[in-house]
Amino acid sequence: MINSLSGRFLVLTVIFVMLAEIFIFVPSVARFREDYLLARLERAQIASLALEADEMISSALEAELLLNAEVYNVVLRRDEIRQLALSSPIPSPITATYDMRNPSSMTLIADALRTLVDPEERIIRVIGNPVRDGGLLIEVTMDELPLRAALRDYGRNILLLSAFISIITASLLFFSVQIFLVRPIKGVVDHIQAYAKAPEDARQIITPTASVKELRDAEVSLQLMQQQMTGALKQKERLAQLGGAVAKVSHDLRNILTSAQLFTDRIESSDDPLVKRMAPKLVNSISRAVNLCESTLAFGRVEEPAPALSHVKLAQVASEVIDSERLAAGDYPLSFSEDIPATMTVRADDEQLFRVISNLVRNARQAIMATGNPGEIGLIGSEDDQSWQLKVTDTGPGLPKKAQEHLFQPFQGGVRKGGSGLGLVIAADLIRGHGGRLELETTDETGTTFVIQLPKDDIALAPAAE
Repeated sequence: MINSLSGRFLVLTVIFVMLAEIFIFVPSVARFREDYLLARLERAQIASLALEADEMISSALEAELLLNAEVYNVVLRRDEIRQLALSSPIPSPITATYDMRNPSSMTLIADALRTLVDPEERIIRVIGNPVRDGGLLIEVTMDELPLRAALRDYGRNILLLSAFISIITASLLFFSVQIFLVRPIKGVVDHIQAYAKAPEDARQIITPTASVKELRDAEVSLQLMQQQMTGALKQKERLAQLGGAVAKVSHDLRNILTSAQLFTDRIESSDDPLVKRMAPKLVNSISRAVNLCESTLAFGRVEEPAPALSHVKLAQVASEVIDSERLAAGDYPLSFSEDIPATMTVRADDEQLFRVISNLVRNARQAIMATGNPGEIGLIGSEDDQSWQLKVTDTGPGLPKKAQEHLFQPFQGGVRKGGSGLGLVIAADLIRGHGGRLELETTDETGTTFVIQLPKDDIALAPAAE
């Protein structure tokens, strides 16, 4: 219960009310002590009036007057003459004197607290102004023990009353929180749990009913989120079904096209000039169709394993990619450059990193070779406090505007004729799996630059701006 919202409200309310009562308790105790002492001075003055009425009073009457006034003696000062009005034996010496003529608030509070905590039995002198102009000064000697007992009783009553008020206030607040906050919040939680069991069921979407503005805003936001999520789940379910169908078709079509490739090998050996001229085009068309099927199947497999992170020499991976692409380029006038520090070590999955860099370099090579002009591809590595960067640059013709608009969208960002546009999508997904990002930095008629960024800490980098 103490960990619940209402339970914490209950505890905090009791604590705060008790703190407030403490701030009330201290001055009220000081006021009680002041009133107590002034009352003793007034009683003593009244007792001294009997002496004025009859200058000769018996010892028994004098003792009774002092007993009723709860003092040992009374001293009056009139016309600068100090007069002992009533007196009786004092059991012990006077240990403190308190002047009740215009004392400061802090003095009253300090004296009251000292009286509460002091365990000694003391005889004190109290000085004050007589009531109704009964003289210049009145002074009494009294035992402090009754004052301490009365002060402690008063303080105990104040604390008990404070505790009672705290409990009543906290209980009222507890039940109010239960009714106006906890129950509606539990209702929202129940809706969330019910929705989680069947998110595709539109009947589980919450209907805002809370009367508290902030809670109703939360319900409205939850309703909007559930509506969007339900729609997205239905759309993804249909896309998943469509993707499954496409994967089956691609698989069967790939098998058919693979068989067709075997027949084209024999067609190429034909002596017919027309067949020899058309066979390479047929082979290229079938090869592109096979590649499209294979790319579609690879993209449809959502079983890409999580990256197995380790410390990888970036220059070594880049060299392997360049060696492979240099062989693919053959005798074409294409040069490769590498500017990566030999000691630069990144935290990545070496196999996935090789695939990403290979995809970017292969795309650059194919774009340059399609122009028929010489070109250059460069790899540049750098780092800062937050991340490692690898730039892949080329001197190709640049990306068409349509390709730039749909660069990382499957089946839409292809540049080459017959391309699927899945290479960059898969590469970007692999880099995101590392917590990094792949983005297009520049592209124009003088060339294109892609940037791979990998984070140095465990926090993923912010997504690239669109």
